[in-house]
Amino acid sequence: MATDLTVTASLVIPGVELAERFSRSSGPGGQSVNTTDSRVELSFDVATSSAFTSERQRERALDRLSGRLVDGVLTIAASEQRSQLQNRHAARDRLASLLREAIAPPPPPRRATKPSRGARERRLTAKRQRSDVKRGRGQVRHTD
Repeated sequence: MATDLTVTASLVIPGVELAERFSRSSGPGGQSVNTTDSRVELSFDVATSSAFTSERQRERALDRLSGRLVDGVLTIAASEQRSQLQNRHAARDRLASLLREAIAPPPPPRRATKPSRGARERRLTAKRQRSDVKRGRGQVRHTD
């Protein structure tokens, strides 16, 4: 399956840059479990890929995926399905999703705000009322 993998409109990974390995999947599978190589390992070299449109995209991907990379190569394993073809699609979808999140621009920085004067007054009034309620609890005396 040497078809290109579309991650975003600006990032399309050529099929030749994706390496697939197949092996026997563990777990239940019935009679075919020991005969079919349905587990798929999909590898993509993030560090040397020519698919990135800008160096910033590559740096972002390398930085955010640093915990998953081995020598700049991202490897995804899929063995959930019994069918090799379904596992290939699952691995490609997972790779695209990971890269999409990794190259997304960071969110805008948070702008600090202050509570309004009215909000501060309401908070303090509520605290006073709560304090009065609690203070009034200890003053009940029973005389028999």
